[in-house]
Amino acid sequence: MINPKTVESARQAHRNSLLETLERRLEVAKSKGQTALVNQLEAEKRYYLK
Repeated sequence: MINPKTVESARQAHRNSLLETLERRLEVAKSKGQTALVNQLEAEKRYYLK
């Protein structure tokens, strides 16, 4: 059986990785003036920060 602490640690690492990727994509979208993509990525980021 998998240790619950290991599962939680993996879940948190995955969430952090997703947020870092979203942040990089958001910076690029902003620099390119892609407003629709910026809005979508900001919505995704809010979802993961809940």
